[in-house]
Amino acid sequence: MNETSRTIPSVLAAAIGVAAGLTGLGLTELMTALVGGLTSPLVAVGDRIVDNVPSPITQLAIDLFGTNDKIALFVGLGLTLLLLAAALGVVAVSKSLRLAAIGLASVAVLGAAAATFTRSGVELSGSLPTLVGTAITWATLTYLRSLALLPQKTLPIVDSPQPGDRRSVIAGLLTLSFLGGAGFAVSQVISRNRSARLQSAALPIPTTARTLAPTPTSAQAPGAAPLFTPTTDFYRIDTALRVPQVDVADWSLRIHGMVDEERTLTFDDLVSRNVIESDITLTCVSNTVGGNLVGTARWTGIRLDDLLTEVGIDPAADQIVGRSIDGYTCGFPTSALDGRDALVAFAMNGEPLPQQHGFPARLIVPGLYGYVSATKWLTEIELTRFSDFDHFWVSRGYSALGPIKLQSRIDTPRGLDRIDAGMTVIGGVAWAQPIGISRVELSIDEGPWMDAQLADEVNGSVWRQWSFPWEATPGRHSITVRATDSEGNLQTEDRQEPLPNGATGRHTVIVLVNE
Repeated sequence: MNETSRTIPSVLAAAIGVAAGLTGLGLTELMTALVGGLTSPLVAVGDRIVDNVPSPITQLAIDLFGTNDKIALFVGLGLTLLLLAAALGVVAVSKSLRLAAIGLASVAVLGAAAATFTRSGVELSGSLPTLVGTAITWATLTYLRSLALLPQKTLPIVDSPQPGDRRSVIAGLLTLSFLGGAGFAVSQVISRNRSARLQSAALPIPTTARTLAPTPTSAQAPGAAPLFTPTTDFYRIDTALRVPQVDVADWSLRIHGMVDEERTLTFDDLVSRNVIESDITLTCVSNTVGGNLVGTARWTGIRLDDLLTEVGIDPAADQIVGRSIDGYTCGFPTSALDGRDALVAFAMNGEPLPQQHGFPARLIVPGLYGYVSATKWLTEIELTRFSDFDHFWVSRGYSALGPIKLQSRIDTPRGLDRIDAGMTVIGGVAWAQPIGISRVELSIDEGPWMDAQLADEVNGSVWRQWSFPWEATPGRHSITVRATDSEGNLQTEDRQEPLPNGATGRHTVIVLVNE
């Protein structure tokens, strides 16, 4: 009796493939966590997807999943790989081991290429985790296949499970799957511990010599956004599927390009300069009307204009490019160095930058959407020209300049909230960075515009809170908000989607008032 003469259920064959794939992926994740400088195949393939997917699909993913877009991509990619693994299991057990080997090799080539050809250039060592993971997957697959196909008649008749018994196959499936899952779990623990250790190396945060004005507490309606967004709630939209983990001892910031004198700063150089704090609202270009991809924090860092003045900007340069450690680029006009608090920031709300928000340093430029200005995990600043260089999102259909659009938002009550009749407070925020808000108005049921109460202004780069007392009557009501900036410009009612340069329109919510 040869080994292929046994009939193996397709479900079991698929399970063998899944167990092999899970074992290979899990142990590879563990290896990349233990050995610094390596990229997991899963992340490498995901990065190439992010780099090459059309911008409308990227925007759709953000609209659907918001700040969970990366989790959605990982889940989708993981499920796809496990389905491929299941198919390989069926082919290996029921069809041809050689054909399964060709299929696995094809997947491995794609993974190795994704890890080798990165945004930053060619990284030959990038394919190593893929090769190791492929070897583990193949070894697991062939081992489980041999258990499943071992001729039953050669086994002694005893009560305990034997290699040819279905119980042995299932035990092997569960054991190896657990090993792969444990590899994933341990890799996450290692990553979190490393992040905490790296951030602790950036303490203490230098104090600032500039005293900021007290923050206002008036005009915030119950349930509306606070003036400062808690760091744990701050939105995160970027292209990094796995957050770069950077050691401040090895980090440096290179300033080069169209400058009189190139310069490289270490982290100690950065924090020993004249440090300031500034309250600034950040806004994502993907934010829809009424969306939550916007937040305010107190940022600590050094002034970008002071730094670039020291190195000397070539008058012909009109673009400042920030480059991340993973090769991502932002670019914004040199004209943004007009006195606003553009920063190389290293702290957020009094703590070192969280890893997911750019540790150890990032750019913050008030008045410009993050896709052109807010480079995280900053490692280079280059002076160049727009005619010579397109940053990451320009080649994907977005505007090169990215000035933030005047916007306002209703935070409370929220759309389709059901509230009791009587006095309630409508509240929200409005922003027009970096010039500020002068007026916010509401219209109830398309009635006349009425002025809302404004909180004291912190500065033009911070959103302004507003509130409006409303005597709610039973029924269904629509509430619309609009804002006017400090230069007298009224927020447009014309609707525009985020692509290519930010959404416009007025936020409206429908509220249901009880009898």
